[in-house]
Amino acid sequence: MQFALAPLVRRLSMIVALLAAPAAAQDATAPAYVGSQACATCHEEVAATWAPSHHARAWTPPSPETIVADFDGTRFDDATMSARFRIDPDGRFFVTVTEADGSVRDYPVHSVAGIEPLQQYLLETEPGRLQSFDVVWDTERGGWFHLYPDQGLAPGNAFHWTGPYKTWNARCAVCHATGYEANYDAQTETYASRQAEIGVGCEACHGPGEAHIAWTKGTAPPAGTNPFGLTAGRITKDLDATIDMCGGCHSRRHAFDDASPLPGTPYGDAYGLSLLEPGLYHADGQILDEVYVLGSLLQSKMAAKGVTCVDCHDPHSARLRASGNAVCTQCHNEAGNPAFPTLRLADYDSPAHHFHTPDTAGAACKNCHMVEHVYMGNDWRADHSFRIPRPDLAAMTGAPDACTTCHQDRDAAWAAAEIAARYPDPRNRGPHYGTTLAAGRFDPIAAAADLRALIGDDAAPAIVRATALDMLGQVADATLAEDLARYLDADDPLIRRAAVPAQERAPPTDGVPRLLSLLADPLRSVRVETARALLGAPIARLPQVASANLGRAMGEWRAMLAAHLDFPETHLQLAGMAFAMRNIPAAQAALQKAVEMDPQRVDAWSMLVRIAAATEGTQAAMAVLAEAERHNPGDPSLAALRGR
Repeated sequence: MQFALAPLVRRLSMIVALLAAPAAAQDATAPAYVGSQACATCHEEVAATWAPSHHARAWTPPSPETIVADFDGTRFDDATMSARFRIDPDGRFFVTVTEADGSVRDYPVHSVAGIEPLQQYLLETEPGRLQSFDVVWDTERGGWFHLYPDQGLAPGNAFHWTGPYKTWNARCAVCHATGYEANYDAQTETYASRQAEIGVGCEACHGPGEAHIAWTKGTAPPAGTNPFGLTAGRITKDLDATIDMCGGCHSRRHAFDDASPLPGTPYGDAYGLSLLEPGLYHADGQILDEVYVLGSLLQSKMAAKGVTCVDCHDPHSARLRASGNAVCTQCHNEAGNPAFPTLRLADYDSPAHHFHTPDTAGAACKNCHMVEHVYMGNDWRADHSFRIPRPDLAAMTGAPDACTTCHQDRDAAWAAAEIAARYPDPRNRGPHYGTTLAAGRFDPIAAAADLRALIGDDAAPAIVRATALDMLGQVADATLAEDLARYLDADDPLIRRAAVPAQERAPPTDGVPRLLSLLADPLRSVRVETARALLGAPIARLPQVASANLGRAMGEWRAMLAAHLDFPETHLQLAGMAFAMRNIPAAQAALQKAVEMDPQRVDAWSMLVRIAAATEGTQAAMAVLAEAERHNPGDPSLAALRGR
């Protein structure tokens, strides 16, 4: 096979050109959105259930009915900023912000995010650009608090409330709205965002209603809709269908577009799910950062048995189907549930099972099997992996355990001994994938045998196997890449996607042919990952079908990047692509854009220093380094570059 670099160099030029290209709008052929009020005309009972829900109130205009905070002259002060809250004579809500640098600005409240246990307010810092203000209202205790009190960030820091990581248009709005489009213009660095409806309305889950209303009047449903004229149907008991409907907003993922996917779009065509990565999850898969449920659920035995979101949650009120332990005992009881015939029949809501006094915290199913962690200051989120407490693993994984979360005066060894005494069956303390992933995080090469065994374990959750596969693929050699190639044909798309990186470490004559079939994978998440892996590969004279598939997949990848040019991390990806193609000027331009947007990206600054040293000399490199240090005083990696 002969290889040539020129075709992919041309593709890189197209990608770099996208730095100034606007993202594509939504599919113009889809039915129009009509608004939840149009749905409520016929679906009165469901609409009444939805109206007070957190979904309906995910994003609202400011009014005395939607704002629960005290804006009557109250204020919040800390060491770095102060905020005064007031209502003007016309009934408008305002926040006057005094920053650490002494600057003062008065903002009208543009809109409101959420309802409880905290409520956040969105401020328009420039026309069309909405920022999530970090001082929020505690709806349970009644008072203002800062979401990040220990950071003390000043304007200019990318994580300050005015920075790119707090831009509502880019980071949050798509899951708080119906039919949303960010519409960022990279040339002017402005937003012209729009949505069919603020708040998560009927059509956010069921799809645009225009054709459905026409169907009620006798018009045949158009192509691309179901028999009722909707792009998505009812939330069903099918796990994949439920993930497609709920998972997009209830997961940690990267989106391929800057707009709401058309409801009914397969999850893997709209998003790439994050695996069990350091910083997001503990080594054993327990939640660490805010990961929004789906990645946890996919680890669970419940998901493996077909339990879906709607088995526990009412889809319209978004509330649990029962209170307390009753939501669990609707299935986990002595009679069982015919929908899940493999359940072990037993009285679980009993001291014989939980060994705690009834109706106490220790007797609550969720406290042992869904340990909660607090995010955003006061918002407790439950781990949806529904795991059996395993304090015996703590020493090996470094992860917390449910028992000492409550028994804080005890340690994991005590908890492990207690569980062993109460549940002597050794199967309760058998092998767990957490120990393998923990070892792989520390040294994937040393853990290679165990990682390979985990990858090949069909009984393990797909997200766990994919995590192990991705981990091992980063350090694969040619022999290991050949062995791991078998997973490119796996049934689960997470595993297919995770199998791709290993082939980048194989000789191109082997790795490239293995990947070509994935360019036509049914799901965009796999196709885009494959296109990324093939960017730097020397490819020429492909068969016509493979060449066309490569072009389409590269186009999908370019479109994904174009849709997120308001993300600093996108420009780091563009820099990485440019380096892969040995296009140093393009890499430098992308890195400069990244640090312009996020001056705290020390990794980007470090590469800029090295580029300047290689292309312009020591004096130019020192000038870049001085600028980096101005934004990041005392950073040890920058000090190391200076040699001190």
